[in-house]
Amino acid sequence: MGDRSILPPGFYFDPTDEELVVYFLYHKASSMPCNPNIIPDLDCFLPDPWELNDKAFMSERKWYFFSRKMQNRSTEKGFWKEIGLDEAIYTSTGNKVGIKKYLVFHIDAVCSDKQTDWMMEEYHLLKNGLFSEISLTAESHIQDSDEWVLYRVHQANISCDGIDFCETDDGDQLSYLDEVFLSMEDDQEEISFPC
Repeated sequence: MGDRSILPPGFYFDPTDEELVVYFLYHKASSMPCNPNIIPDLDCFLPDPWELNDKAFMSERKWYFFSRKMQNRSTEKGFWKEIGLDEAIYTSTGNKVGIKKYLVFHIDAVCSDKQTDWMMEEYHLLKNGLFSEISLTAESHIQDSDEWVLYRVHQANISCDGIDFCETDDGDQLSYLDEVFLSMEDDQEEISFPC
């Protein structure tokens, strides 16, 4: 990723939706400096999700990047498909500032396509919202707010109430905590004490 700033040891990047829109995307769309400048541009193309390691900024198994808005979200091996769920993004004071769209990656097959567990969240600014009220000059700087979007990509796990589940060989689902406890039992069986 070139000369982009690296976060100091002990810090990790875990922004809220509000922070992604208000701080990062707004600054990008209005050509304002953003410090630290850690989210790169991947303009004109979308890589396959498993190729993001060297191209996008990664933190906590999530990849972040800016791009121009695209109607065709195709990649070399597949395409991103909207799931029809849009979520409004509000500031802590209740102002609506953006929209988040959810997409799933599909791999192109011969006669059909195969849905994967790769998820993408696409963040858009609202042109007529809080940002037009911030300053009179903001409107002239944010002319291309409709052009820039911010993406967050990650592999999804099936979850219920915040607990990630994994399938066992016989098809049963185990929560993450169950897996930890089961692995502890396995470890205890291997421990032998001297007589």
